[in-house]
Amino acid sequence: MLGNTGIPVSRLCFGSLAISPLQADLPVQEGAAVIRYAFERGVNFIDTAELYQNYSYIREALKGYPQEVVIATKCYAYLASDMYNSLKRALKEMNREYIDIFMLHEQESADTIRGHWDALEYLLRAKEKGIIRAVGLSTHHIACVEAAAKIPEIDVIHPLYNYKGIGIRDGTAGEMLSAIKAAKEAGKGLYGMKALAGGHLLSDAERALKHVLSINEFDAIAVGMQSPLEVEYNTRLFNGQPISKDLYETLRRKPRKIIIEDWCVKCGRCVKACKSRALSLTTDKLRVFPEKCCLCGYCAAACPEFCIKVI
Repeated sequence: MLGNTGIPVSRLCFGSLAISPLQADLPVQEGAAVIRYAFERGVNFIDTAELYQNYSYIREALKGYPQEVVIATKCYAYLASDMYNSLKRALKEMNREYIDIFMLHEQESADTIRGHWDALEYLLRAKEKGIIRAVGLSTHHIACVEAAAKIPEIDVIHPLYNYKGIGIRDGTAGEMLSAIKAAKEAGKGLYGMKALAGGHLLSDAERALKHVLSINEFDAIAVGMQSPLEVEYNTRLFNGQPISKDLYETLRRKPRKIIIEDWCVKCGRCVKACKSRALSLTTDKLRVFPEKCCLCGYCAAACPEFCIKVI
């Protein structure tokens, strides 16, 4: 069960950012086939967001599928009117009568939650009407997990966590884990993100995933997947099944990186969108610092020229 929501979820959550236009940019039918394969392997939980631009993939994957699937999505809306439009879009584009979990995207602290309270109150009204089942937020910040744990209206928290603490904005992995434990004691549903640090821990994937699986406070863990082989690896690992050497080596050799196309106009919007400070704009080019980049693709969403890809 996802906290006190009454929503049963698979421990493995399909992180759909990986197949979206911000990352692999798979054709809709191909991306939907990867999702559907995960469903058939026992995954019933999928994480998405308005930002990811992949609702059509999920709609296609759900066509004719007979089992219940739990969908969590999120958006950046501040105002009730904007949240209304975001919820309406999600329902229409995924062909759903309700959304299981709707969240505020990338919150940072008690202050940012207060700043989005008008949108949050709209979600609470939608929950009363049965249009959504649970309200939550996603965050890379320890302070936000601590604040959300104390807010009764918030049902679900989606925090960033990995054993190295890569991507945590305001402290260490140990400090984030302490906040997560407190949130669980408060009855919150918790599902983690970035267990593989956006790809930085792919060379140590088994250790990284087994570490988060050892944390009982996580009801589920979202893992980005963009191929049937990745689904096979993750479902086997989460089920405690053996993983062949060939499968492991095939996935280990697959690199991921940011590509910046030649038509970049150096507007700087991506630099402002990157909270990891992994981008720098010089007079002649956009520079990427790989050691800071968590390969989230949010820079790509901010690019008006569509010249940034994570592949």
